[in-house]
Amino acid sequence: MASGLPVRLLQRREHPRRASFLELFFDLAFIFALTRLSRALLDDASLNGGFQVLLMLAALWWVWFVTAWSADWFDPRAPLIVVLLLWVMFGGLLMAAAVPTAFDEHAEVFAIAYVAIHLGRGAILIPALRGHPLQVRSLRVAVWFAISGVLWVVGAFVAPAREVLWALALLLEYLLAQLRWPFPRLGRSSWPELQVNGEHLSERYQQIFIIALGELILISGVAYSGSGLDRGSTMAFALSFATAVALARLYLVPAGSRLGASIVAEGPPGSRLALRAGYLHLVMIAGVLCTSVALEMTIEDPGDHHVGQLAVGVIGPALFLTARVLLAAVVGGSLPWARLIGVPAIVVLGVATLRLPQLANSAVVVGVLLLVVLVDGMPGLRRFFRRSGENDPPDPRRPGQQPDA
Repeated sequence: MASGLPVRLLQRREHPRRASFLELFFDLAFIFALTRLSRALLDDASLNGGFQVLLMLAALWWVWFVTAWSADWFDPRAPLIVVLLLWVMFGGLLMAAAVPTAFDEHAEVFAIAYVAIHLGRGAILIPALRGHPLQVRSLRVAVWFAISGVLWVVGAFVAPAREVLWALALLLEYLLAQLRWPFPRLGRSSWPELQVNGEHLSERYQQIFIIALGELILISGVAYSGSGLDRGSTMAFALSFATAVALARLYLVPAGSRLGASIVAEGPPGSRLALRAGYLHLVMIAGVLCTSVALEMTIEDPGDHHVGQLAVGVIGPALFLTARVLLAAVVGGSLPWARLIGVPAIVVLGVATLRLPQLANSAVVVGVLLLVVLVDGMPGLRRFFRRSGENDPPDPRRPGQQPDA
């Protein structure tokens, strides 16, 4: 039986686990990263610009996700774990600072910081876990990050192949996590080795999503403050606030609070659900980021016609709703039809405003979101939109009934 340092580092799995102050402090780096990403997308809302922002967001999300997953196993008060989180946080800040020029003169800063974060995590954990079965798990992950790191570093110094190599590295890393990091002679991680504290990880997902909404509110407030506070900008700012409220409600009620219980109920295989939820949260945060940029453009010039604003203004909420529907499906096995119908409604009605001012596009999109919220909140309409076998809202007179996802 392992003893010593590994035992002092590891959190007892049966103990309740809440996010620590240090974990919340670590999230501050992601706030800065989201503001840099939204600015990069605002500066270049073209297809190529959007693809570059997506790659950077996927990389930054993977830093946050792998760290949150790793920290779930360890006592955040242990000095070595404090050092680990601060190491990752500083690297994340370097990556975020390089975002505006990550595909130009500062590509090496972004890529080397990313590789250093993941290899540094292994360099800290592997010696500390000596004699513990989890040492092999950390070794598998570190070896694969060393391999994918070659793609990151080569891409940083070979500009023509940068997007392709970085995209391949991310696809490899995301796929390997789904396959449980298999490697010759080291095998692959078992689900018990990857088991997470469902309530803790679910709470961390909620916190990072709230941070994404906070970025939307922050950017909208800054844009409105510099707009002259005229009538059009004030209306756009009000739409931005309504959008944030709608997205928060659609996220949290009710599956946002059911994810942790679902992971716990599945036991070790619940790690698969936690991983899928992580991928879906990336899509939802990408949707919020696009929505934030569209609303900022609307606040700055409500009467303008901009194809880029229309694109991100439609794609953002559609991405969020699509991922939210899929999260409901993996958590509760049900499809919330009001939200499912909301996706094509946003696309069709949003495109219909192509020749109208940006303010009209934002108003139509938030109108659809609020209508979906309204349907969700009315039991009669929810029963109308539910598919056969989907549960109604919980009724206190009917014990044991589960809420919709």
